[in-house]
Amino acid sequence: MTAYTVRATMSELRTLYAVFRIPSIPESPKFPDPGHETKQMLTMTTSPTPTGTTNEPAIPDRMPAVVHRTYGTGSAVEHAELPIPTPGEGEVLVEVKTAGLNALDWHFLTGTPYVLRLQNGIRRPKRVVPGADVAGRIIGLGPDVTDVAVGDEVFGEGNGGGCAPYAVMKTKGLVLKPVGVTFNDAAATPVAGLTALQGLRTHADVQPGEHVLINGAAGGVGTFAVQIAKALGAEVTAVCSARNVEMVRSIGADHVVDYTTDDITVGGARFDVMLDNVGNHSPEQVLSMLKPTARFVAVSGPKDGKWLGPIKHVARTWMAFRRAEPSFHQFVAEARHDDLTSLADWLADGTLAPQIDRIVGLDDVAAALDEIGGGHARAKILVDPSR
Repeated sequence: MTAYTVRATMSELRTLYAVFRIPSIPESPKFPDPGHETKQMLTMTTSPTPTGTTNEPAIPDRMPAVVHRTYGTGSAVEHAELPIPTPGEGEVLVEVKTAGLNALDWHFLTGTPYVLRLQNGIRRPKRVVPGADVAGRIIGLGPDVTDVAVGDEVFGEGNGGGCAPYAVMKTKGLVLKPVGVTFNDAAATPVAGLTALQGLRTHADVQPGEHVLINGAAGGVGTFAVQIAKALGAEVTAVCSARNVEMVRSIGADHVVDYTTDDITVGGARFDVMLDNVGNHSPEQVLSMLKPTARFVAVSGPKDGKWLGPIKHVARTWMAFRRAEPSFHQFVAEARHDDLTSLADWLADGTLAPQIDRIVGLDDVAAALDEIGGGHARAKILVDPSR
């Protein structure tokens, strides 16, 4: 997120710039010139034979992919044939088994809020292939990569690219997929899981026995947040719509509130932590639910403003918290290796059970992104690029 205008002192504006900012967007994967005759061959290498030779199954020169070369809704999404990307230093080429879609992909598709375009391209997007969540197998290594090997099954968060059979990923954003964990469960986890984990453990510092409110508990981040809060020893109250009550209860929520029939803001100050994925309450309503020592974590907010998106709402809430006892926390989730490792461990021992709404092929990515952008997607939508 970036700076915005409020009635504040210059020092407050500098603070707001630091708190509400758009993260720097890594460079998009480099695709070789499709007309270039000299091809850099990438191979999948198995263990060397005694003579030092290797088995090198061929990788195709080109691949089908879902792309959006302009900003827009799902109508801007199209199919294209792209050259296989080449991994650079600190990168690997992954054969994508499953990819996950997130609100993040919808924001990059639409270029909203417009301040996002300052980093992703004013007129045309730099990031053209959706799918930040990737699970697959490493089939090629960039220069000087030694921490992973060809053949490793991995998952993690990249700079898009998952809606294609092959994607370049930075090794610092990957961890090994535990044996027994499916590619689908692994692909459902990175962005949503990291957001929930860092919101609850890093920023809210949830402690055993505390009462945690998850507002917006049925989406990607929400379903992970319910389970992670329980893993941290908290009592969890989850807010969702009627159609999702049973699903949210099944993943461990102690109390489930249907927002269509009940008002969570009624009942006084009772929560130690609130993780807000929706931003549908005023700052005064939020504060009325929180204990004096509570921590409020703003993950998202209303998407109705094209220029600033949720920034205006989040900023207004932040300003209200400056005059209150509970603390305010807003952050940009990062693909930290230790946090990905925690998620991998919890997947392996069954602490986390990713909730998957459906798995689609490349033909249905556009409709899935529009559904996510509508704000009422249920759990996670995954992509199988082989379909």
